[in-house]
Amino acid sequence: MSGEIVPRAVLVEVFRHARECFPAECCGWLAGPSGGPPGRVRRCRNAQEDGEHPTAEARTAETAYVIAGDDLLALNRALDTPEPPLVLYHSHPNGRAYFSETDKQAATDPWGEGPLYAVDQLVVGLDAEQIVEARVFRWDAARKDFVEVACYPGDKP
Repeated sequence: MSGEIVPRAVLVEVFRHARECFPAECCGWLAGPSGGPPGRVRRCRNAQEDGEHPTAEARTAETAYVIAGDDLLALNRALDTPEPPLVLYHSHPNGRAYFSETDKQAATDPWGEGPLYAVDQLVVGLDAEQIVEARVFRWDAARKDFVEVACYPGDKP
């Protein structure tokens, strides 16, 4: 992606989604023309919230997200459109924006060779009072890992 990774207006919409879902994790994607930056937020339903995912008993929506099946199907269909998904996003209701080992496993193909989708990953850290921060992570083929490429301040009340 060239230029700005996530414009502030798009971040504000993602922040709004994270606040509405708190204390559960939110999830979705940012779409735009290939080469970015993204200009549209596509909210998704966290299947963990309804207990619709096989891991729901082990982890609740407060500690995990799984993009619901109908939203995941829409994501895959959108990959071949003029404005494909460029960034997947989710929130961490513990106040920290980091790419956890669980996040990495979910975002990497089953063989660990690369990203499941060729998109950036945005994580929003928030707590009960504020959005603390947001960070963007991108696959680095040489490191075979996701690395931080952008950090955004939150919005203190």
